Amino acid sequence: MASGSRPWGALLLLLLLLPPVPAACRAGGGCAGEGGPLEPFDALYASGVEAYYGGDFAGAARCLERALRSRRELRAARLRCRRRCRGQVRLAAPGPGAGGDLPFFGSVLRRAGCVRRCEEPRLGAASRHRAAEEVRADFQRRVPYSYLQRAYIQLNKLDEAANAAHTFFMANPEHMEIQQDIENYKTTAGKVSLIDREAKQHMEDYSAGVRHYDKEEYELAIDFLERALKGYYSEDEDCQIMCEGPQRFEEHEYLEYKAGLYEAIADHYMQVLACKHDCVRELATRSGRISPIENFLPLHYDYLQFAYYRVGDYVKALECAKSYLLFHPDDEDVLENAGYYEGLLEGTMDPDTIKPRKEAKMLLRRHKLESHLLQVAAAGLGYTYTEPNYWNRYGARQDEHSVPSSISSEPEDGPRLSLAKKPMPKPDRELKEGGPLLYSDVKFVYNSQQLNGTQRVLLDNVISEEQCRELHRVASGIMLAGDGYRGKTSPHTPNERFEGATVLKALKYGYEGRVPLKSARLFYDISEKARRIVESYFMLNSTLYFSYTHLVCRTALSGQQERRNDLSHPIHADNCLLDPEANECWKEPPAYTFRDYSALLYMNADFEGGEFIFTEMDAKTVTASIKPKCGRMISFSSGGENPHGVKAVTKGQRCAVALWFTLDPLYRELERIQADEVIAMLDQEHLGPSEMNINPKDEL
Repeated sequence: MASGSRPWGALLLLLLLLPPVPAACRAGGGCAGEGGPLEPFDALYASGVEAYYGGDFAGAARCLERALRSRRELRAARLRCRRRCRGQVRLAAPGPGAGGDLPFFGSVLRRAGCVRRCEEPRLGAASRHRAAEEVRADFQRRVPYSYLQRAYIQLNKLDEAANAAHTFFMANPEHMEIQQDIENYKTTAGKVSLIDREAKQHMEDYSAGVRHYDKEEYELAIDFLERALKGYYSEDEDCQIMCEGPQRFEEHEYLEYKAGLYEAIADHYMQVLACKHDCVRELATRSGRISPIENFLPLHYDYLQFAYYRVGDYVKALECAKSYLLFHPDDEDVLENAGYYEGLLEGTMDPDTIKPRKEAKMLLRRHKLESHLLQVAAAGLGYTYTEPNYWNRYGARQDEHSVPSSISSEPEDGPRLSLAKKPMPKPDRELKEGGPLLYSDVKFVYNSQQLNGTQRVLLDNVISEEQCRELHRVASGIMLAGDGYRGKTSPHTPNERFEGATVLKALKYGYEGRVPLKSARLFYDISEKARRIVESYFMLNSTLYFSYTHLVCRTALSGQQERRNDLSHPIHADNCLLDPEANECWKEPPAYTFRDYSALLYMNADFEGGEFIFTEMDAKTVTASIKPKCGRMISFSSGGENPHGVKAVTKGQRCAVALWFTLDPLYRELERIQADEVIAMLDQEHLGPSEMNINPKDEL
């Protein structure tokens, strides 16, 4: 719920380090570099951002588009030259005796010269295209498209803006403002078909093939999956070639490196080899993600083996089944299917003549050799390396499409399908609920089942009316607009103002006499009460720690409430990146992956709108809606099982204490630890607890 920082803040520093804005990017100019050496994409990017902040939106759009095109052309030029020189200059095998290594190193020098001669006319000096790490990260996360979207809005080019927003969102599904922008395009501009301008074609074809497969449109599924495989192997070759570029040495500066010839070659080659070995992960990872699609390449063959069976091509079905078994030779389901296909072919041809596909065998053979060499380097050269599990079998077809092992199990019209789901990972802990609420005044309202979900609970009377009023008075004295949202006064919607404060800030204000100390301590004590209730109700067998505590009010801005179609806080999950289109929640940074449970304790009801809602993973289907009121608390597990948001606050001010908890003590809230020290100091000075100080006699 606390928003992230601006992803492109580091770029402003870069503006000071690059040349002035080219005239080509100013209003009325056309971008330079056409026909001559390629203009560096980082300089064009910085110029586009500077033009954007200078109000020159046409110039910003020109330079940002040129920066994106320049980066694509840079990669294409390097691929073209490296591929051409691979064909023109073969690496020679070393010969015996003294000087036997000269043929090999001679071919290395000739290939290097070939690449340089090929690249220089189009790229110029290599140093022109060495972008800073921050800039490369921005392009990886598609940040230029965020600027492009806003520039195109100012230019009233809504189609281009919608596609730019969609392209950015595909790599940043946690970005709630962009998500809302896309919904606005769909309603105001009628833009339904959105284009991902950076889509990986082999992944698009794979997704289309799976969609047709799920609809039992097997011929179409085969077309797309075969196209996806062809694209995959082409992209794999490109990935291998691009790994031959410059490498970063983490333990030493290259220019100061004093190792001998073979140690230096080995160090650089291990970096290149590790990059090539990781192409499997790179090609299975969606843009902007860290985690790959599990078992990605083998799954192509798994889908295809059954699809070919369903269209009657048993030869291709067996070929794909054997290809899948190269990666997972002990997969019982596919072994059984392969045996069934062999039985169907007996009498017409020898099934042993049908082999796994050559490209799969070659890739797997190369991958195993790469792994062996990396392990050798780790053992003999001190090179740090741990082999990942690239073919995790938790990734699997979640359907009933396996074939029985015997003819006797067939019905008259063909083979019967049997359930054959692969095992899925077990949850980190056993999920329980229904433990004691600890306090006699707390009232149980609804459990998970009644709220149509998992690990959810709704409680009333967690605090009294008087305590709500007192807490609201504290809030009025300590909250600042944008506090807790990195200074953004409207982090989730421009139609509301957000104000917040932390526990430590409240105690400091109380100690300084700016608010009543007793009232400031109330904030601390009720948050501790909430923590104990959550820990007890969900029957956690380990301590639940605070990871963040935030007193927050959101206020509807007058004059901005007509025809609102946005949310006060768009649908999200608290410890993973919700991806509604993929029906996934990616537990990876920048999400707060360490959060385990969340709670919201409401302080008032005198406002309009502002209902808390749970949805399905699609971020659209509402499963439960909760109207806030004084003393009401909703608590839930923080993962993708509980997507949630807040409806627009259209009148008045809605205030609550937002609490996030973790089971990992490494992620304890620093301000909470400091607040504990303040409380201990206050108790020693006998400055008095609030009426909310926890007392064992209150427990049931």
